[in-house]
Amino acid sequence: MAELAARGEKPEYLFWVGCAGAFDDRYKKVARAFASILNHTGVSYAVLGTEETCTGDPARRAGNEMLFQMQALQLIELFESYGINRIITICPHCYNVFKNEYPELGGNYEVITYLEFIEAGISAGKIIPELEKFRGTRVTFHDPCYLARANDITDSPRNILRLLGANLIEMERNRHFALCCGAGGGQMFKEAEKGDKEIFIERTEEALRVNPGIIATSCPFCMVMMTDGIKYKNREEEVKNYDIAELIAQSLGF
Repeated sequence: MAELAARGEKPEYLFWVGCAGAFDDRYKKVARAFASILNHTGVSYAVLGTEETCTGDPARRAGNEMLFQMQALQLIELFESYGINRIITICPHCYNVFKNEYPELGGNYEVITYLEFIEAGISAGKIIPELEKFRGTRVTFHDPCYLARANDITDSPRNILRLLGANLIEMERNRHFALCCGAGGGQMFKEAEKGDKEIFIERTEEALRVNPGIIATSCPFCMVMMTDGIKYKNREEEVKNYDIAELIAQSLGF
């Protein structure tokens, strides 16, 4: 973004990479996959690079309101300096906080998820996936809480999976009634509480009951928990966990 601004250029979108896309080795692959999709469509976009910081969402979820506001106001000021008004996210938590919580601090943007971007790209013919790549593959989709329950985004991921030719099999609890992966609301960063079973194991068991070849996710927290659950059940050889961006990138040959 800084390089474009120095040349007097302004991209159409800010691609918000997020903490996971920047630092988590597994989710870096998702960020790269989506960047390859952005490049494939020819859309004008840029990233903040070293200027990008956390949105403050984990701080608010954990109860540190002061830290959240400090981080949010810092980013709002940065966005204003670049004239940013359209943001694409690959993390539901970032999407939710930008869309629903930044406006109360003066940050008003058009925020879209990468799933909506991909779906629109397929509809416009800018993204043409290879249908044979996943034809007949049993895929179940785990709904992230901050997409389904918080923002009513349930159709886009399923539409994409069907357009890939996958055999979409629903878990018992899905869409607005889906069970949390166990990492949301700041739970990712604390020890498990007392109980008979951790939530990610309960959710993984529910996914495995439909006998999938792939458990598709669209959230970095969900990816960590589903991957750990598959390993816990010793099923990593026959069941894979991929983000939807990775599936699209694979179908395009990236």
